[in-house]
Amino acid sequence: MSATVAQKREAEPVGGTTTRSGRLGALARAELTLLVRNRTTLFVALFVPVGLIASAQYSLRSADLDDIAMSGLEIALTGGIGMVLLMVVYSNLTSAYTARREELVLKRLRTGEVSDPEILTGTALPAATLALAQCVLLVVAGAAFLDVSAPQRPELLVLGVLAGIGLMAALAAATASYTRTVESAQITTLPLFLLSAVGSGLFLPLEVLPDKIASICELLPMTGVVTLVRVGWLGDAASGDLVGAGLNTLAWAVLAVFAVKRWFRWEPRR
Repeated sequence: MSATVAQKREAEPVGGTTTRSGRLGALARAELTLLVRNRTTLFVALFVPVGLIASAQYSLRSADLDDIAMSGLEIALTGGIGMVLLMVVYSNLTSAYTARREELVLKRLRTGEVSDPEILTGTALPAATLALAQCVLLVVAGAAFLDVSAPQRPELLVLGVLAGIGLMAALAAATASYTRTVESAQITTLPLFLLSAVGSGLFLPLEVLPDKIASICELLPMTGVVTLVRVGWLGDAASGDLVGAGLNTLAWAVLAVFAVKRWFRWEPRR
């Protein structure tokens, strides 16, 4: 009997005792619990994007869209997906990463068997899942109830949403590296939020801007994502535009990951 027990112990793997999926699941459940308990954050994540979409659609009623092959409702809904990514993923995760760092949660997690990428990914999973669910709801509601066409290129729409979630999560971690407190996260996330809302074509298509300004706006982080989402839902885009959108998104993702590896802080900023 003792020999059998000894053989079993020798056969047990040395090192980690949990799987990667198990560790990610545990981190995601803990983060989801904190998200649900924070009613303010949950309200902002669930309802503010919807309010912004409604206000944008109302504002676009009086806009001159004759030169654009999109209605005001189509602009508002496709731009709303970008707004969900900005608010639910980017803004929410910047605050979450900052809070966990200042509360020493990240430091304690690093003393276990969880790797750094797993810590960041597990923290991001609830926000990413919530954003994905809201994007699906927008597409279904738009196609079923709001007289907007079904996605013309669903593969591009899915690619744009998933790439946007990954990009916003990486940018959130990069922004958290120089964000001192949860309160200051409202300030550090504001530049990207405003630049994206105004210059990335969320609710003001680049076609209505002067050519020079539009060329500059095409380089912003969210522009490629919005282009992929809009083409995936509404169709009608040149292959060059799609290549440019993909390269833009990829370039910003690489820069964001590099910034996280280089400057992300795991201990409180004191």
